[in-house]
Amino acid sequence: MDPKLIAKQMITFNKTAFDNNFRAMQALHEQTERLVNKFWEKSPMFPEEGKKAISDWMKAYKKGCEDFKSAVDDNFKKVEEFFKES
Repeated sequence: MDPKLIAKQMITFNKTAFDNNFRAMQALHEQTERLVNKFWEKSPMFPEEGKKAISDWMKAYKKGCEDFKSAVDDNFKKVEEFFKES
């Protein structure tokens, strides 16, 4: 079997596995975020500064996840291009 073909199949498999796991983690995060937001709405004891801090933290987390996904996708594209040229 052609080693290039094996490498391409491994890359495709790993990209698919990463995408599926990333989507699952995103879904879990979104569900947790909805649960926390509902808790905030019902909790009169939680100060507004705390709500804002956690909201900012969640936004930073989402931005970090998007940046990470973008970097991984770019690197997968680079590897795929490398094996196309070979």
